[in-house]
Formats: sequence, C-alpha cells, structure tokens
Amino acid sequence: MRFITYVAIGGVAVGVAALLLALSIVRGFSEEIQSKITGVGAHVQIESLQDAAIGNVDELRERVEVWPEVLRVSPVVQEFTLLRRSAAEIDGVMLWGIDAQPPFLEESLIRGGNDVGRSASGHWRIVIGADLARLLGVDVGEVVTAMSVGTDAARGAQTGVQIVQFEIGGIYETFLQNFDELFVLADINVVRELAGLSPNQATRIDVTLESLDAADEIARRIDVEMGFPLIARTVYEVHRGLFAWIDLQENIIPPIIGVIIIVAAFNIISTLLMLILEKTREIGVLGSLGASGRTLRRLFLLLGLLIGTIGTSIGAAIAIIAAFLQSRYELIPLPAEAYYLDRAPILLHGGDFLLVGAVALGLCLLSAYIPARIAARIDPVRAIRLQ
Repeated sequence: MRFITYVAIGGVAVGVAALLLALSIVRGFSEEIQSKITGVGAHVQIESLQDAAIGNVDELRERVEVWPEVLRVSPVVQEFTLLRRSAAEIDGVMLWGIDAQPPFLEESLIRGGNDVGRSASGHWRIVIGADLARLLGVDVGEVVTAMSVGTDAARGAQTGVQIVQFEIGGIYETFLQNFDELFVLADINVVRELAGLSPNQATRIDVTLESLDAADEIARRIDVEMGFPLIARTVYEVHRGLFAWIDLQENIIPPIIGVIIIVAAFNIISTLLMLILEKTREIGVLGSLGASGRTLRRLFLLLGLLIGTIGTSIGAAIAIIAAFLQSRYELIPLPAEAYYLDRAPILLHGGDFLLVGAVALGLCLLSAYIPARIAARIDPVRAIRLQ
C-alpha cells in the first residue's frame, strides 16, 4: 500500500512541477521576446502617414520628453543601401542611423563594440548582425562599402549614388527573424547624409517609456496632440505577429499541462479507494469503537490533503531546482530560427507557485471527497464480518 501512496504523491509532484516549469518558460519567452522587441523598436514609434521624413524633430522631441511617463526620445533615420565587401559578396541592408545606443545593443553584442563613431583609420564604424556577417564573410575591423541613391528632401529629386566606406565595429545577435540579417547600425548624421535629409529630419522617432503599460495611452496622446500626418504606433502594433505568438503560448500551454494534475487527482482517488478496500476491517473497528462517519470522512480528507501537500511541495522543489539548472547551465537548447532564442528561458514567479499550489491542493481535496464518503458509509459490523 505504501508503494501506491508514493505513486499518488509522485503523480501530484510531476503535475505541479510540469505546470510550474511550463508557466515559467512561457513567462521567460514573453519577457525575453518583449525585451528584444522593445529594445529594437522602443515602446512607441512616431512616423509619418505620408511616407516621408518627419520635420522639426527637435521640437517634437522636446514636447514629448517632458511627459513624466517618457524615459527617452530618440530620432531614427533609416535608409536602404547595398553593403558590399567584394563583387561576389554584396547584400541589401537597412542602415539604421542612431544618436543613442538602443537598449538591446550592449546585451546582444557577440564581438567588437557598440561605438558607431569614427575609427582610428578615419572610417565611420557600423554594427551589423551575425547573420549578415556570415553572408558577407566579414568580421570586426574589416572595411565594407555602402551604396545608396540619395534624395533631396526639399525637391524630392534623386541626388545620385552616394558611396561611404564603413569599418565593422561590432557584431550583434538578437535571433529575431530577419533583423540580424537586415539592420545595420550607424551614426545618424552619416545616414542622414546618405538619405539626403536635413539635420532636423528623421525617418521616425522612437519613444521609450518608464513602463510598457503606458504605451497605449502615450500613443493616443501623441495622435491627438501631434495630429496629421504623424501617427504613433505601439510596439504591439508594429510587431503584432510576434506578440500573437507569445499569447498563443500563454493561452495553450497551461490547460494542456493542467491535464497532468487532473490525472494525478484520479491517482489519488484510486489510491484512497484501494486503501479503503485493504483497510475495511480497520475502518470497521474504528467505527465499532465509536468513530463517527464525520470522523472517518475527515480522516480520509486529511489523507488526501497530506498527499497533495507533500506532492505539491516536492513538485515546487523540482521546478525550482530545474529552473536553476536551466538558468545556470542552459540544458535545454532551442532552434533560434523557430523560437528567436537559442535556449529555453526561465522566469519564476511567486504568483504561479501560489496559484498552482492552491489548485493542486483543491483538486486533491476534491479527489479525496468520494473515497471519504464511501469510508464514512461503511457498516462497522459488516466490515468486521467480511474480514
């Protein structure tokens, strides 16, 4: 009988551990992907509906920077160019002109530095993605040539092919789809010159907030105060597909893993029923000694609660240990092209432990209720005679 009890406890422990780890991984995915996306594109992006450069950038920047929810406002200039190492190694890229380092850059660097100023050789530095570096066969310190067809912002006319040589200053890797292959970070003034923009123009304005929760409110406020042709889009709108993927993970995994706890609950029912069958004589003796049906029912409910408490505690301990090992040693690798990460992220949350523990104990009590009622209805005389 002891073996069956251990099996019931193990079932609860496995269910609790699996559910906690699933929730922790989903939370980890959400946190990591959200951090990457907001680091790349800020919380709110201000763009022009007329598909043209934004003017009066300094004035707009000053208006938004004073809002208490705003942490940082950064103009961005983007220009499509051809990046060439040799006649056979050339690729189209999006030059991303920045005047301040994006939050993701320092964390994502795998080689070199994040400085986009001039190098000792006199070339402007750029920071490129690892996928692009592999395609071009370049590494930190090498020189590449960027070619762009500039446009006169005032007249809307092409100014001819603009050519600038850059030195690879650093290589980053975010694992975000197409980002590491497409975006090249450079000094904003150099990209402005390539794009034919004036010093007070930008392709868009990135607004980073104290909290992502304020993104919708700030976007609405910008739309109202700035007016046409400017429009503000939150990171949720810009990267709708990625956030929909995160929501799918959060909505599907818990119900699926929750089935494991329900299976564990049925294990408790079968364990207690077998205990009743094996201990029918002892139950009859307790009844003959004056134990009421309520007392017997309470006894089996306490036994179910004990199984649930021990199983939940063991499951929580397993989840904590497994999370620590994964965080420390990255035991579970992932294909980055599918999950945007090269290892399974873990983010433990105290609320998950409280919720899962309460649900597990509640199911264990419910599972013990049927066997408890059966035990309470056993006739002591018949129980002793049958044995």
